[in-house]
Amino acid sequence: MKRISLRSCNGIPFISSISGSAFTFRAWSSCHYSNKSISVKDKLGVNSGNLDDAVTLFHQMVTVKPLPSVVDFSKLFNNMIKMKHYSAVLSLFRQMQNLGIPISDFILNSMINSYCLMYRVDCAFSVLPIYLKNGVSFDAVTFTTLIRGLFAENKVKDAVELFKKLVREKICEPNQVMYGTIMNGLSKRGHTQKTLSLLRLMEQGNTKPDLFIYSIVIDALCKDGNLDAAINILNEMKQKDTPPNIVTYNSIIDGLCKLGQWEKVKTLFSEMVNLNMYPDVHTLNILTDGLCKEGKVEDAEEVMKHMVEKGVEPNIITYNALMDGYCLRGQLDRARRIFDSLIDKCIETDIFSYNILINGYCKKKKLAEAMQLFCEIFQKGSKPNNFTYNTILQGLFEVGRSGDAKQIYAEMLSAGTKADIYIHATLLNGYFKYGLVEEAMSLFNKLERNREYTDIAFYNVVINGLCKNGKLDEAHAVFEKLCFTGLLPDVRTYNVLINGFCLEQLFDEAKDILRKMEDNGCSPDRVTYNVIVQGFLRCNKISEMTSFMKEMVGRGFSFDASTAALLVNVVRVNPSVLDMIPELHSNNKK
Repeated sequence: MKRISLRSCNGIPFISSISGSAFTFRAWSSCHYSNKSISVKDKLGVNSGNLDDAVTLFHQMVTVKPLPSVVDFSKLFNNMIKMKHYSAVLSLFRQMQNLGIPISDFILNSMINSYCLMYRVDCAFSVLPIYLKNGVSFDAVTFTTLIRGLFAENKVKDAVELFKKLVREKICEPNQVMYGTIMNGLSKRGHTQKTLSLLRLMEQGNTKPDLFIYSIVIDALCKDGNLDAAINILNEMKQKDTPPNIVTYNSIIDGLCKLGQWEKVKTLFSEMVNLNMYPDVHTLNILTDGLCKEGKVEDAEEVMKHMVEKGVEPNIITYNALMDGYCLRGQLDRARRIFDSLIDKCIETDIFSYNILINGYCKKKKLAEAMQLFCEIFQKGSKPNNFTYNTILQGLFEVGRSGDAKQIYAEMLSAGTKADIYIHATLLNGYFKYGLVEEAMSLFNKLERNREYTDIAFYNVVINGLCKNGKLDEAHAVFEKLCFTGLLPDVRTYNVLINGFCLEQLFDEAKDILRKMEDNGCSPDRVTYNVIVQGFLRCNKISEMTSFMKEMVGRGFSFDASTAALLVNVVRVNPSVLDMIPELHSNNKK
């Protein structure tokens, strides 16, 4: 029998196995709750967040005679869950148990839900023996909540195994909500085919898919770019008298916009109108974003104007898409006019509005305007996010203001914002670019000690920076250190190191890395060979290049633009070079 192994909330392992129509528990450890979340700062009122009032009400309920019904206790707990006082709910439940107050499936489901919302699905499973002890039956709500909790902690395999066991051993008949929960969880994690398979399984069973289920599958297919399959599902819906709604159409329109299939978008619009279904603001935002990303900002504005006439009011997302479109075209004045006009329209700008404009100014190296907007964020009582900081740091490094970049980074840390991998990569790239190797390595060593990153791309930044600063020994040392981190070098890692050796004319070392690359199962690519050929050309080692080029051509690789430009410069000085590489004429056509 297949078992689902989990841990209790105390960290003590227990194994639960499902047999027949109930869970049997081989072992289970009781959970201990902390009531520390009950504090003065939570005093906001029972219906508006006040925990003290909720607790007082509970104590009144348990002392009156006769006791309120379990429905009343359930309502109180659900109200507290809405206020996000999860640990307090669990604490009050234990008091109910100690007082011997009867409990119901509604109350137990609330306990499971509280644990899941606290990202403690292990403890949620430990509530199940209480059902058995009190003779309360499990239902679809119980297991749907557990499945949702498993997905929330990204325990996809456990969620699927639980669902399969429920179906296979007929423990609980999945309803539409349970199907929707597991299909939504799978689709959001890229498991589109599994989502589609569940739809087909559902169609064969007693519980038939509804509009919500079909919409999940269509959205997943659209996000995968499989629009033909999505439209086929749409047609199936119509044949089965399950009419699509605006959400369904929006998913397909979004997919078509991303692929630039505007004629099909027009067809869908006509279809919607024939069904007396009219686009909403979300439809407008999808169209605006799609058109702007293709540089068709005027078309996007025309669509917006037309939809306003039809009663669809644009929101901040619409205007952000327009601003982004103009920034992508370098028309910052037009983007800024939209930004400034939002005040007159009584639409509140958000951090995305600022990020779009700041990014546009930084790309045009207009740091004064970017910094003015950056400061304005604080003046409005808001806070920049990691994207904002990263954009400003990139902009400052781009114009050589590394000192200001370091100051912004320090201010960010003092403000309590935790830098992510992108910010640290920007800092390292900036430090290396301006020869600040000591600062770069100091930051890298600190991050490595804290084990903050285990991404090969992060190490590639360091190896590349060291190579470009002529620190080949240090770069090679970082490369060798990778084997102790458990990370495998990728093709970029090898290419960066090979390029470093070639720049220093250390071709034997470069070829050694190439051979090591192949021995480690990492196939060289077009960049690898072009880097080595460029090294030979820069040093005028034509015979070595000719020999190496035979291997390159034999593997199906050709010169890139940089290699071709170097070759042209060499031929200008010494035209006879062409006679030395006949393979260039016969084979280098791929």
